Amino acid sequence: MKLYFGWLLAAASLASCSTDKKPAEAVNVQTLNQQFIGAWNSRNTAQLDTLLADDIQYSQGETHFKGKSEVSDKWVRATLGTITDLKTYATSSGADTQIAYEAGTFSTEVVPEGPNSPRGEGEGNYILLWKKNAKNAWKLSYVQLEGLPVRVK
Repeated sequence: MKLYFGWLLAAASLASCSTDKKPAEAVNVQTLNQQFIGAWNSRNTAQLDTLLADDIQYSQGETHFKGKSEVSDKWVRATLGTITDLKTYATSSGADTQIAYEAGTFSTEVVPEGPNSPRGEGEGNYILLWKKNAKNAWKLSYVQLEGLPVRVK
């Protein structure tokens, strides 16, 4: 009996000495989105590129781009100079330790195409999906925008 008690005590001592790993916490998706929106509004293409996943997908209507290079060239760089003051208004979000999303509406100022053209206002719906990559860095993995027609301001 003493022998069993000794083994039990030793096992309990070893178990209490093991390092307790805290479970990973869910990411704050609003913080991720604010990094992206801040980089967009400051026209910081270098920072935007660091936030994009290698396998990112972009969808808007019939337009679909795949991969960091295509999304960066055909969406980010092609659109960045045409809008200012991007704002998002979340209606739904969720996050865990590996994936996070936010969906809602967006609004933006649309830059005039020419010197005599009026400014415009753009708005619509969005989904931004973030995933943690192999290096444990959060990257924007999927963007879906559905814009309404631009209104003259």
